[in-house]
Amino acid sequence: MSLYAVKPRFQDLLRPLVGRLAAAGVKANQITVAAAVGSIVCAAIVAGFSAHPAIFLLIPAWLFVRMALNAADGMLAREFGQESQLGFYLNEIADVVSDAVLYAPFALVAPFGAFGIGLVIVLSLLTEFAGVLAAAAGTARRYDGPMGKSDRAVLFGALGLWIAVAGVLPTWIRWLIPVLVILLALTTANRVYRALGGSAGILR
Repeated sequence: MSLYAVKPRFQDLLRPLVGRLAAAGVKANQITVAAAVGSIVCAAIVAGFSAHPAIFLLIPAWLFVRMALNAADGMLAREFGQESQLGFYLNEIADVVSDAVLYAPFALVAPFGAFGIGLVIVLSLLTEFAGVLAAAAGTARRYDGPMGKSDRAVLFGALGLWIAVAGVLPTWIRWLIPVLVILLALTTANRVYRALGGSAGILR
């Protein structure tokens, strides 16, 4: 399972706002680009002021805004006739860029480091690559868990909040990196398996 499964309920809450955006002439691709640019700016600010733990509060705040923007651009594309090949590319590229830059500031926080966070970033990109390859192979784009984009957003948002409130992370949390590596590897395998026709998945 993945938190992606609750996305339809979130979209229902956003639908009135998305309707007003469409009426105002806002385009899905504009929102996609805005979400990516906002992620880059947020990550740069957090990294630049990482010595001040409270700055990490920006991470969960922006991740929530980004989640809303991602839902809105998809709804504008599907429900208001704005789907396009350019939109598909922008959406996938913007997502992986946003993920990478938003996770990167955590490399500056003990007990994490550049290698561990870098590995998480690479494996996160691999999970999304596996999901997109399913569509390229002629099946539906895969969003299976256990560590999809929404799940990672909740995790890193919680870490950002923890740092902002407590000022430091406990040393035992270094074990989160190996756990994440395993879950991301399982997610990639699960998406490939499901795309190939596996009905139960490797890990639901």
